[in-house]
Order: sequence, then C-alpha cells, then structure tokens
Amino acid sequence: MHDTKERLSLFWIFALLNYLYADVIALFAIVDSPNLADAPHLPRWALLGSAVLMEMPIAMIVASRLLPFRSNRLANIIVGAFLTLINAFLTFVPPLVGARTPALPEYLFFATIETVCTSVIVWQAWTWSAVEPAVSSERIVGNPETGLPVG
Repeated sequence: MHDTKERLSLFWIFALLNYLYADVIALFAIVDSPNLADAPHLPRWALLGSAVLMEMPIAMIVASRLLPFRSNRLANIIVGAFLTLINAFLTFVPPLVGARTPALPEYLFFATIETVCTSVIVWQAWTWSAVEPAVSSERIVGNPETGLPVG
C-alpha cells in the first residue's frame, strides 16, 4: 500500500476502533462496580465533548481519502496532533501530578496505542510530499519460445 491517503485512512480506522473498544471496556467496569450509585455520572457538556472528540477520527477516515493533498495533509496534522495531545493529557498527566484517576490498566493500554497511532498519523502527514512514488505496474513479459523474461 503506497498511497498515503489509504494509509492515513487505515490508521484513523485503527485509532477509532481502539477509542471505541477502550470506552466499551470502561463501561463494563462501571456496570460491574459493586455500587452503581458510585458510578461516574457525566454532565451533558462532557457527553457532547466526547461525541465531538469521537466524530473527529470518524470524519478523518473519509476526509483522508477525499480531500486534496494540501488540505488533507493539514487536516491530518491538526486533528492528529489535537487528539494526541488531548489523549496524552487526559491519560498520562493526572497520574504524574499525583491526581487520583479511575484509569484502568486496560484503559492505559488502549490509550498508549491510541497516542502512538495518532502520533504516527501526524508523522505520516508531516513527511507526506505531493509526489507519491508510482506503484510499479510493469509486468515481466516472457519470451513465448523460451519462457525467459524479456529485457
């Protein structure tokens, strides 16, 4: 796969699936808690914020394939950097400053994968040039008499 648009779209699908499954695991942990009254109740603004954050990788799957080079590259850098910073900040900074977080080990596992993936997206977009290497479509044609390749 040499097409950068395809590669970026695939990375966004991978990141999105990790975001979603990490949230499913977190929901299992909440539902499985001994006292559901102690479960976190998020205000509507937090739910709206998480919906906007999830819409970004969803939209980037399509945008990576359809946008022209310049806007595609810029969108991948901006959205990838934004999601990398948000994810890294929300996951890794609170424990470093001594804040008690409900982060589960499996959630930290997914967060690490997500952060690496969006960092790779930013790197791929940053190093992407307008000139893509052509995929070799040459076929070796054999000599019908000898069966050996020609040229």
